[in-house]
Amino acid sequence: MNISTVINIAILLLIVWFLYTRLKPVTGLTNLKPDEFRQAIKTNSPGMVVDVREPAEYKRGYIPGAINIPLSQLKQRLSEIPQNKRVFLYCQSGMRSKSAAKILSKQGYAQISNLQGGVSAWREKLISKK
Repeated sequence: MNISTVINIAILLLIVWFLYTRLKPVTGLTNLKPDEFRQAIKTNSPGMVVDVREPAEYKRGYIPGAINIPLSQLKQRLSEIPQNKRVFLYCQSGMRSKSAAKILSKQGYAQISNLQGGVSAWREKLISKK
C-alpha cells in the first residue's frame, strides 16, 4: 500500500466517523411529526416546550407556550429546565434541537421530544412578539 492509499482510507474513516456522530440516535429522544408534537404537548402537561432558536428568530414566531433558550445559551441555562418533566424541543429545521437533545441527554434528561422538521414543518398558528 502506498502513502496516498493510506491517506485516502484515513480520510474516508474520518468522514464516516463524522457522519455517524452527527446522525446517530440520541438516547431518550423521541422524534415527533408536527401533529404528534402538537398532541403530545397538549397531553403531557406539565411538560416544557423549549425553542432553541436565537431570540430574533423566536420573536418572528413561536409555538404557544414555548420558552426561548437558544442553543448557544443552553449549557448555561440548564437549571431553567426541570429534569422531571418531559422536554419538547424545536428549532427552525430540527438540527439545532437535535443538538440540544444531545446536550440534555448527556446531562441526565430522559424524556426529550424533538419536532421533526422544526417550526418550518409546523402548520399551526405561531405567536409573534414585536
